[in-house]
Amino acid sequence: MTRVAAVDCGTNSIRLLVADADPATGELVDLDRRMTIVRLGQGVDRTGRLAPEALERTFAACRDYAEIIKEHGAERLRFVATSASRDAENRDEFVRGVLDILGVEPEVITGDQEAEFSFTGATKELTGREDLARPYLVVDIGGGSTEFVVGDDHVRAARSVDVGCVRMTERHLVHGGEVCDPPTEEQIAAIRADIEAALDLAERTVPLREARTLVGLAGSVTTVSAIAQDLPEYDSARIHHSRVSRARVREITDRLLHSTHAERATIPAMHPGRVDVIGAGSLVLLAIMERIGAEEVVVSEHDILDGIAWSVA
Repeated sequence: MTRVAAVDCGTNSIRLLVADADPATGELVDLDRRMTIVRLGQGVDRTGRLAPEALERTFAACRDYAEIIKEHGAERLRFVATSASRDAENRDEFVRGVLDILGVEPEVITGDQEAEFSFTGATKELTGREDLARPYLVVDIGGGSTEFVVGDDHVRAARSVDVGCVRMTERHLVHGGEVCDPPTEEQIAAIRADIEAALDLAERTVPLREARTLVGLAGSVTTVSAIAQDLPEYDSARIHHSRVSRARVREITDRLLHSTHAERATIPAMHPGRVDVIGAGSLVLLAIMERIGAEEVVVSEHDILDGIAWSVA
C-alpha cells in the first residue's frame, strides 16, 4: 500500500482525498475525503481573472488540507487545477499561493487530461459489473466545464466543453450582482441553448449516443440523486452507484429551476454552496440524458479525485 493525497481544485469546490492505494489489487482505501466550496471561478467568465476574495477562500482551504495531509503522513501529493485556473489571466498568483502552502505546484491540466482522470476514477470499480453495459459515457458536470468521456476499459474519446453550473448561472442568471430568483423562462431557454451548443461541439469528437451506460459525476449529479432519494442529509454511501431515471431528473430540474433560493436552501441534502447553481447543473444533466436517450444515470461519488490518486499511486 502507498499512502497518497490528491487535491482537485475546480471552479466551485476544492476537494481532498487521502487514501491507501494498492495498484496490484486495484484497491483504494479512503482515509479522509472532504470538500470545501470556495467558488474559485467567481467572475472568471466575465473578467478573465481570479478574484482576490476567491483566491483567499481557496488558500484558506489549502491551509486546512495541508494539516490533514501532514496528520495522515501521505507519502505523495498531487494537486490538479481545472477549468477556472485554465481560463484566468492571473493564474500565476494562484500557482504561487498553492506552492507556498502545500509545497507542490498545482498542475493546470487540459480538459482532455481532466476527462481521463474522471473516467479512471469513475469506472475502475465498475469492471466486471454485468448489469452495466459498455461502453460507458462518463459525464463530469463541474462549475466551469463539463467533461464527456466514452470508453470501455480505456478511454476511446474525450472532450471538455465550457458549460458548467457556475458558468451558466453567472452568464445568464446574475444581474446587478444578484442571482435571479427564480429565473425567467427566457433565462432558462438561454441556458438550454448554450448547453445544446456545447453538446453539438462534444459530439464532433465523442460518440455520445454509442454509450450504453451513463455515469454521472460531481456535485450537481450527486445532489440530484440525494433529492431523488429524499435523503434527510447528504449520505455518500446511499448516493454512490444509485440510479436516477430521466423522468425523475426532469421533475427535479423543473422544481429547482422554478423555486426560490429560500426554498432550495431547505432541501436537507443541499450544500449551501450549491443553492444558487444547482438549477443550472441539473439542467445540464437533463439535457445530456435527453440528447443520448439515456433512461437513467448511474451516480458515482468516485471521480476525478480518485483518478488523480491512482495516477500518484
